Amino acid sequence: MSETNTKESTATSVLSADTTKTLRDEPRGRTGWSRILLGRDAIMIYALIATIVVAMISVPRFASPVTTGFLLLDVIPVLLIAMPMTLIIITGEIDLSVASIAGLTSASIGVLWQAGFDIGLVLVLGVVIGLVAGAFNGFLVAVIGLPSLAVTIGTLALFRGLALVVIGDNAVANFPPELTGFFTSKLGATGIPTVMIGVVIIVLAFGVVLHFTPFGRGLYALGYSPEAARFVGIHVARSKFWLYVASGGVSALAGIFWTLRYSSARSDNASGLELAVIAAVLLGGVSIFGGKGSIPGVVAGVLLIGTINYALRLGRVSDVVLIIVTGTLLIASVITPSIADAIRRRRHDQRLRRSLPQA
Repeated sequence: MSETNTKESTATSVLSADTTKTLRDEPRGRTGWSRILLGRDAIMIYALIATIVVAMISVPRFASPVTTGFLLLDVIPVLLIAMPMTLIIITGEIDLSVASIAGLTSASIGVLWQAGFDIGLVLVLGVVIGLVAGAFNGFLVAVIGLPSLAVTIGTLALFRGLALVVIGDNAVANFPPELTGFFTSKLGATGIPTVMIGVVIIVLAFGVVLHFTPFGRGLYALGYSPEAARFVGIHVARSKFWLYVASGGVSALAGIFWTLRYSSARSDNASGLELAVIAAVLLGGVSIFGGKGSIPGVVAGVLLIGTINYALRLGRVSDVVLIIVTGTLLIASVITPSIADAIRRRRHDQRLRRSLPQA
């Protein structure tokens, strides 16, 4: 009896020692500067810089202030809408109606301006229309509890249809020239659009909210587990509702910019923009399953897709190819993290099997 107990005690000690050794030998996560310089955000910035350098070398006329101006004007609507979209996807939801809200806003301000309203009032009403559309999405998703994918697919068609009802097949193009000139003006000889000042302020505001406030940190918890978030005191429904309101308001701003940049209000303005927005957000490191992402990574993702598309356009590549490139990047941004996680888990299991004592 004593000999049996001694053997069991020895085996237990061996297992305990081996397990401790296994845990001690497990690789730690990156910390300090290595986490900053080798994280997903940094990798996206490196990819953006490399793409810009390659485009400057291989694409004629790319390295010029004119290119900078047109490239940034092209990415401004995507960059604006990507900000609230980042927060929504971090919570595990999605909003596919953003481009339709921009189109509805464009059609509405065109009709209001043509009816003789003051341009300042027209722009304010355009933002209000976007906020109401976002609140409608938020009510259905947060209050009623319907799936965001189904809701926003429905409102995508609804808002685009309302835009067609509001303005029909017509186009309004007689906006004040000084206003259109402001939205296309540049800061000196830099080529940077003047409106980028406002865009940067909006980006910084969303960055501060997400990364430096309790509300933003609660969004990550909400993305990991709504039940756990509710247990620690986060008001899940209210948080989601205001995110959709913000998405509608920012989409309206994108619609106003689109209208005044081209001096044309149409029902099909910003059509298909939601694909570019979601591709940029996911490429920037936001997990489609929620709970992970950052504003710097998304900004780099938006600029990366914008640079690739503009370089291909300068190279006289057709729009069909541009759509294929955007779709490919969208698929890659979803598949790549899943493959990386699977490889990481496989290596972890292999290390455990090698470290544990054999029978």
